[in-house]
Amino acid sequence: MDIILLKDVENLGFKDDVISVKNGYGRNYLIPQGIGVLATESAKKVLAENLRQRAHKEAKLIADARKMAEGLRDIEIKLNAKVGRGNKLFGSLSNADLALELNRKGFSVDKKFISVPGTTIKNTGKYVAKIRLHREVNAELEFEVMGEGGGAE
Repeated sequence: MDIILLKDVENLGFKDDVISVKNGYGRNYLIPQGIGVLATESAKKVLAENLRQRAHKEAKLIADARKMAEGLRDIEIKLNAKVGRGNKLFGSLSNADLALELNRKGFSVDKKFISVPGTTIKNTGKYVAKIRLHREVNAELEFEVMGEGGGAE
């Protein structure tokens, strides 16, 4: 069954992609949830026309995403967290904490587009997060988790 995606779906495809899925998955999940529509000939023609009209807007979005990626390379992010013995954090830091810090620095990035190693960080040190700014533009952000207070050994 061919489906036109209406939203970006992790590990499946991006908005306006025509994908092939199993009948049950398309009929019972994607279409009822409003994530996709059946890819009929008329729907494909409408999609092609919309993509043609959106092409120049897409070029501007890609340019803006590349500019943001350049800006992300130049910033230095240090997250502070309470630590205990062995530089282990009390609790953990996740992509939401990194997104909050990026917003403070002036970069508007949604937390769902940030991928931190292992989904959560539980120790101090230097890490690299992957950020998807656009379907064609990805950036890597180096950041450091610093400890504050806690029990030194």
